[in-house]
Amino acid sequence: MPPTPPEPRAAALAPAFTAAPDLTAAFSTTSTPAPAPAAVPSGQRRPINPFLANDPNQKARRLARALVSDMVAYHPSRREEGLQAGTLKQLFRDEIKKSYEEYVEQVGREFAESTAHFQEALNDVLAGGRKIF
Repeated sequence: MPPTPPEPRAAALAPAFTAAPDLTAAFSTTSTPAPAPAAVPSGQRRPINPFLANDPNQKARRLARALVSDMVAYHPSRREEGLQAGTLKQLFRDEIKKSYEEYVEQVGREFAESTAHFQEALNDVLAGGRKIF
């Protein structure tokens, strides 16, 4: 008796892929509905991405926090030392000055001096919530 030829690979695998899983339960609409978005004043569109918002205060806050966060990221041990010894202002004097100059360059001197966004970022991020600056 001659040997039987092997089964083709595709035919052997086909039965495993013929039935698709039932995903209707995963996409069911019977779950609780999403909360309604906050109201937007008439005549204004909600920005798709909040990072692209045209609110100068929001942009300035975000910039200030980013600049101060960089100080913390590059000098974590100096920050800890300054928090413990109460010398944060002295230890970060040069970095604060340089970051503030960058902040003023990007938001404008008048805006920077009329808001407390940079000072708030220093207190929140660098000083860990303490009112040092």
